[in-house]
Amino acid sequence: MASICILTGNHLCHNPRVIKEAGALSDAGFKVEVLGGWLNTELAERDLELIESRKFTFTPVFKLVNRGQEESFAGYWMRAQRWFGIRMHRWLRWENPGQLGYGIQKLEAAARTRRADLYIAHSEPGLWVAKRLRRLGFRIAVDMEDWFSEDLLPEARRQRPLKLLRRLEQDLLRTSVHTSCTSQAMSEALAQEFGCRPPTVISNAFAWAERRNLDGTFKDRRDRKLPSIHWYSQTLGQGRGLEDLLGVLVHLNHRAEIHLRGKPANGFENWLKTHVPDTWRERIFIHDLVPNHELLSRIAEHDIGFAGEMKYCRSRDLTVTNKILHYLLGGLAVVASDTVGQREVEGQADGAVLLYPSGNPQLLAERLNELLGKPDRLAAVKASALRAAEQTFCWERMIPRLVESVQRAVG
Repeated sequence: MASICILTGNHLCHNPRVIKEAGALSDAGFKVEVLGGWLNTELAERDLELIESRKFTFTPVFKLVNRGQEESFAGYWMRAQRWFGIRMHRWLRWENPGQLGYGIQKLEAAARTRRADLYIAHSEPGLWVAKRLRRLGFRIAVDMEDWFSEDLLPEARRQRPLKLLRRLEQDLLRTSVHTSCTSQAMSEALAQEFGCRPPTVISNAFAWAERRNLDGTFKDRRDRKLPSIHWYSQTLGQGRGLEDLLGVLVHLNHRAEIHLRGKPANGFENWLKTHVPDTWRERIFIHDLVPNHELLSRIAEHDIGFAGEMKYCRSRDLTVTNKILHYLLGGLAVVASDTVGQREVEGQADGAVLLYPSGNPQLLAERLNELLGKPDRLAAVKASALRAAEQTFCWERMIPRLVESVQRAVG
């Protein structure tokens, strides 16, 4: 049995792509271990719940959750290393591994002991560790779930080791025995940028079988006579497309509920108040994050999924996020900004996705008014979403691509 080690250095519960990949490969007969890390006690408990029913193994190679004196000292040392790495870049412009994440040396040390047949990097720390392992003769792969060196808002990019990340990406994409990414558009762009073979396209789709676990309840909505618009992310804040959604409210001709799910960033509540007209405030609702197994049920109780991704960086423009594919699986009509990646989905979704130019509230209002004012039209688009999810955008259709590429990689 060939062994595969997936390198993340992160919580498992915040990385559905790793969960799906590890599950598919273990089902295909590989021995799979995910090397992660614990930064938060609550999330660590979620990780433990997630792994109970899985065939693969999850190992947190570091724990910053203050469980005992030994972990506390180790945590202090890791925080000091990260602090030093960030300050060295800020003061001397020295790009270094300490900027990539916590516990990177522990991740490397644990990976070396596994002697796996294949290592798959899934994160920025994973890239650095994978390159070190390749120099030792190990077989390496990389999943570009984001274009790391081309990601995030401009103000955040100023503090990032962009040259280091670019070198890691170029080296691994050219030398890895298996590479993958989230969209055809990103695959072609990476191949052109780095002179590598196009990575295998493994979308961020979810399993059609998950629909069997829908709970059929309505926990979010208040007035079910009104259509409901849903948006979710890990963080509620600026730079995620909410500017478009809130800016369109004054142009809408029909009443609706707006449901936002995520952890509010600092200052979000005040920012929200300044962007929401008084007549809409009683119909905007904020919801906490829910466990992975419940998210599809909460999505499915709404009517329209909003995916207003912004084109502030190449990664965000080219990728296809979890969000838009989760909406399709939930049976929601999708209104999405016209990023390259989302245009790719719209072209294959048989009328389930309505695009609008990012930053254009008037045209966004046209798309929403078209659905909110015509129940029959909304129902037809929702039905198209389910067909697109079942026939094209479901994880069951991604598994053969993934397994075939990994089987070739391990020989």
